[in-house]
Amino acid sequence: TAAALAYGLEKKQTERVAVYDLGGGTFDISVLEIQSGVFSVKATNGDTHLGGEDFDQRLIDAIAETFERDNGVDLRKDRMALQRLKEAAEKAKHELSSSLETEINLPFVATSTKGEPLHVVRTLTRTDFELLTQDLIDATLEPCKRALADAKLTPADIHNIVLVG
Repeated sequence: TAAALAYGLEKKQTERVAVYDLGGGTFDISVLEIQSGVFSVKATNGDTHLGGEDFDQRLIDAIAETFERDNGVDLRKDRMALQRLKEAAEKAKHELSSSLETEINLPFVATSTKGEPLHVVRTLTRTDFELLTQDLIDATLEPCKRALADAKLTPADIHNIVLVG
């Protein structure tokens, strides 16, 4: 309801809205009906074990696995390197919301067995990220279907979708 209010949907006379909220740690879907500025929650559903952190982890693992294959060093076993990688993954995810590609650049993230500095420099496209996380997006579909069924509605009955998170 708060998301619908934030988007000014209370000004609509009659509308059915789905609020798709993919937050940091959870996914929630709410089906709302608005009539003359009054909100009525028709159904909610979600997954308490699916959120933005899962998308970050997918990217962390992909970068770490490539780095380990190329350099023989697992960044996930070094707390400092892992923290830098987590921050870079989250930043890249955010940047890909408004850009088609981003660069992940972590200089001096580790050292080789010979003591040489190692760096992560990788261009990530939105398409690459979508392919990496498609199953996570797919996992949101069943809760959406259940919420619509609980509300006794079909996708065609929804007038507006608010994306949050």
